[in-house]
Amino acid sequence: MGRQLSAFGGMARVGALAACCAVLAHCSGPFSSKEYSPRVVEEGEPVPKGGGAYRVGKPYSINGRTYVPAENPSYRAEGVASWYGRDFHGRLTANGEVYDMHSLSAAHSTLPLPSYVRVTNLDNGRSIVVRVNDRGPYHRNRVIDLSIGTAKALEFYSRGLARVRVEYVGPAPMQGSDDTMLMATLREGSPAPAPSKVMIAAAKPFISNLDDAKNAPSAPPFALSSASSRVISSASEAANRSNAKSLVRSASAAETPVEPAPPPELPAAAFAPRNEPGTLDLMSGRGLY
Repeated sequence: MGRQLSAFGGMARVGALAACCAVLAHCSGPFSSKEYSPRVVEEGEPVPKGGGAYRVGKPYSINGRTYVPAENPSYRAEGVASWYGRDFHGRLTANGEVYDMHSLSAAHSTLPLPSYVRVTNLDNGRSIVVRVNDRGPYHRNRVIDLSIGTAKALEFYSRGLARVRVEYVGPAPMQGSDDTMLMATLREGSPAPAPSKVMIAAAKPFISNLDDAKNAPSAPPFALSSASSRVISSASEAANRSNAKSLVRSASAAETPVEPAPPPELPAAAFAPRNEPGTLDLMSGRGLY
């Protein structure tokens, strides 16, 4: 009987301990979830661009190390890059944007948000400009955390890590970045150009043609048909005859005042250029954002 009571007491203690652990585990759930920001977009849904705020932030400490965010236009560092993906996809970034693992973005521990940085893979020479809109990484030997899209562009996604050089380029637009424009900065063997340089390069051929036209030898701006040429010629001759008669009449104007002859009516210029909308719309670059 004593043994049965002892066994029952042991089972009761185990049950109470298990219940206590369950309660503690339930209580610790909300605390552990604070490591991640809330997910606002599920995988497969479209991820909105922009929507965040410009932030630099105050100094903060993680794992015994203090980070001091600051605006540093001359920032340049070399170290290890990693990438982060599915677990963070659709969650809010440190400046309130939504993380898209397929976009060309990055997390940095101290640079202003959002901003552009040039990331160069020192192992293969590939270089690209990406949007920094999140904080991290916090491993001591890592300088930047890249999206999956950026890791694939720099060709180190399968390896997970890469030696990189990170250089600050400038502030990024608050309305979000166009990944097509950022992908256009991708280079191999040379540094990626700033996004503004990409926009200038995209518009340059058209503007260059206009400049060349200024230096081209003068020529009739429009090709006239033979019929139009004859009309213009006859109109010109009529004008010349009228001018000659006007000169003769002006010589005898003191004797007999004569009403000046009305100017000859020129034929309608069907060949004149028409100001149609969109015929000379220079690229403004706004469509690239």
